[in-house]
Amino acid sequence: MKFTKMSLVAALLIGSSAFAIENTKVSGDANLFYETTDAGSNSFFDKDNSSADASINLNVTTDLVKNSTVAISAGAGYTVLTTLGLEQNLVSSVWGGAHGITPNTSSRGAHVNTPNWMNEAWIAATAGKTTAKLGRMELDTPLAFTETWSIEKNTFEAAVVINQDLPDTTLVGAYVGNGNGTESLGGSSLAAGPVATAALVNEGGKFDTYGKSGAYAVGVINNSFKPLTAQAWYYSVTAVADAYWLQADLDASGLGVAGLTLGAQYSNIKSVASGAKADDVYALQVGYEMKDLFAASLSFSSVNKGGSIGYAGFNTATAAGTAQTKLYTEVWWNYGQVTMSDTDSIHLTVTSPVQGLFDLGVYYTDVNHKAAGSQDLKELTVTAGKSFGPLDATLVFINTDAATNDNIVQAYLTLNF
Repeated sequence: MKFTKMSLVAALLIGSSAFAIENTKVSGDANLFYETTDAGSNSFFDKDNSSADASINLNVTTDLVKNSTVAISAGAGYTVLTTLGLEQNLVSSVWGGAHGITPNTSSRGAHVNTPNWMNEAWIAATAGKTTAKLGRMELDTPLAFTETWSIEKNTFEAAVVINQDLPDTTLVGAYVGNGNGTESLGGSSLAAGPVATAALVNEGGKFDTYGKSGAYAVGVINNSFKPLTAQAWYYSVTAVADAYWLQADLDASGLGVAGLTLGAQYSNIKSVASGAKADDVYALQVGYEMKDLFAASLSFSSVNKGGSIGYAGFNTATAAGTAQTKLYTEVWWNYGQVTMSDTDSIHLTVTSPVQGLFDLGVYYTDVNHKAAGSQDLKELTVTAGKSFGPLDATLVFINTDAATNDNIVQAYLTLNF
């Protein structure tokens, strides 16, 4: 699911400036997500073909020290995930993987637990153009990031340093020790929750070692040539794999071609196991926007054949087979498809404000798995979203053509405060 796309550079710049907080601020959101499908022998709105979940996220940030030399701040976040008891009457499945199950002998079935956990707890210091942040936090880097599309979001226990002393350049260094995502590279020892529509987080929101013994990442983002933003990242998931990500995005408006954008991406990941072969992927994109009318983009990606891991360009913080990717060709709903070995994908996105009535999005992806016996995927998604003050409402229709042709209807309600 994709509502808003923010460039990685913008996200990092926000991260490095958001520490100059005035006093104490409290913010958060309350969410209710619902899905129903006609897959299988049941039909839309049947209990066994439907899932739902609700969550509340509360965040607090505050200044600890703020003077002409240094600014020190801290923040904390808390999540409560609940079905509101809907699984006992209107639906049979949940969205979040953080739920656990309490078995019993009742003919009505087991109880789904209501997990709650601290998703953030960090302290940060800024001196000049350097910011250091330590603790439990969200991250946004190409191959290790917080996924925010579901009812729950994964976070990390990490140390991050961001520096912007060089003109038009952002330098990033990070160590990630733990995470509560469903990552599979290191083989988490934690239990999985019940069957969930959109699982991202370990049962109970619990944190486990990232990979086998943590991971290191360094990144450089440069905008010296104003129409072009280039970035390069290197990752070492200790005792598991090494990876890198290269990306360049050109806004041709600065060259006299208003509305035109071009992009290129390349990523490579290689297991440290003896004799392992690398998995790599490249992607290209062209986009065009007419302000207040529409925006459209067309992209293509290709993953090599024979890599030892079997996926390339995926978020290493969640399970490889269902992990989201920052590749241009990412599908709207069926994650883990465009990153599979020996796969070519084409993606088209068209969005429009529809005369200010609502925000319309149309997303089509054609995924060609070339390996023998693999099942291709065609996914068409149409979204309609509208904000009513602090309330965001989105209705979604998804058609998935793979082993079977299935339709999905989703509704999202988010109250921001």
